[in-house]
Amino acid sequence: MTSRTVVRAALTGLVALTGIYLVAPVFVVVPTSFNDSSFLAFPPEKWSLRWYESYFQDQTWISSTLNSVQIGLLVTALSVVLGVLASLAMVRGRYPLRAAVSGLVLAPVLVPYVIVGLAVYAAFLRLGLTQTTLGFVLVHTALAVPFVVINVSAALVSFDRRLEMAASGLGAGRLSTCFRVTLPIIAPSVLAGALFAFITSFDEVVTSIFLAGPELTTLPVQMWSGVRVQIDPTVAAVSTMLLLVTLALFASVGLARALRNRRLNRA
Repeated sequence: MTSRTVVRAALTGLVALTGIYLVAPVFVVVPTSFNDSSFLAFPPEKWSLRWYESYFQDQTWISSTLNSVQIGLLVTALSVVLGVLASLAMVRGRYPLRAAVSGLVLAPVLVPYVIVGLAVYAAFLRLGLTQTTLGFVLVHTALAVPFVVINVSAALVSFDRRLEMAASGLGAGRLSTCFRVTLPIIAPSVLAGALFAFITSFDEVVTSIFLAGPELTTLPVQMWSGVRVQIDPTVAAVSTMLLLVTLALFASVGLARALRNRRLNRA
């Protein structure tokens, strides 16, 4: 075996061990969700769907889930529009302080969410935006836009501008070229950015704690409440369902990309 083969095998083993270490808690949460006990116990002594039934029968859990889905969809739509426009301006724009603008757009990824949540709470409390859908959407959009920008900007950097020039040469206007040439080509990156935006909003708990209240709460905040004082095994059932939904979403994006690449190769 050559030294390069040994290094590659060592790196592969390290990546595999890291993946197992990160995924290992899942193998505890999923079985625990099927436990019949009133406390979290692993391994389960008796298997049951008790806590899944508790979730679907509890209006508090259902309401918080619907709130998270509604906010997540609104954030996704708004983040995609703002993220695509910001990416076009950052990659193709020529204007003063371009680097500063790019840093401002990506700043929410770098600033600790606790600081963001505290600042947002102080500002939104005066504006009356706490415990409102609009307040959640504004904050979550600010946190989600950078993920759309990162994905779309990467696609635009490697984009072949000659395709747009060819469309313009055939008489297509700027808007027509954008919607019929540019966007279809970068669509997988836009879809990936939309997925990350939805997950960012749906999974956000730190800033949501500052904005949530009796009138409006989200699923992550409800889960936090379920483990803060008394550990509710329903949290394990909810975590398992969220895991399945997340895996399904990522699998759908991967399948969409694979089908698109196959079509492009055939063409």
